[in-house]
Amino acid sequence: MIAFKRILVPHDFSDTSHAAVNYGIALARAFGARLHFLYVSDRAQLQLETEFPLGLDGAVQDAVRERLLKIIAPSEQAELKPEFAVRPGSPAGEIVRYATDNGIDLVVMGTHGRGVVGHAVLGSVAEKVVRTASCPVLTVRSRQHDFLQLQEVPAASRVRA
Repeated sequence: MIAFKRILVPHDFSDTSHAAVNYGIALARAFGARLHFLYVSDRAQLQLETEFPLGLDGAVQDAVRERLLKIIAPSEQAELKPEFAVRPGSPAGEIVRYATDNGIDLVVMGTHGRGVVGHAVLGSVAEKVVRTASCPVLTVRSRQHDFLQLQEVPAASRVRA
């Protein structure tokens, strides 16, 4: 049987990231896994240098951490005791590095679906993570399909192993 003990949900405050949170929470509950949230921005260092005086880089990290804390309800925080991390750098590289450094068993992340031109020019963070991560990666597009809790799925529809 597959056992996930540590699940990483990279978050960029987009709608698809919010959808990935729902999957991450449900999977963490189902497997009794530890949940990790990670925010990475390739603009973080530039923002630190231009918006805040030297020595106040902790203020930006604290502001992002506060925003991360709001992505799940206080009751879910108490139940799941998630870890929150903020890192500057290239999102795909930092996500993979965090997963490796923290023994992550599964990455659950949103995709943005920029289209062919946007993808060709910018690439896809999710695609890069899928190609380079040493653990499985579950990608979530958007709320096209709401996540159903197991008890909500009709018994005839459940997959039997």
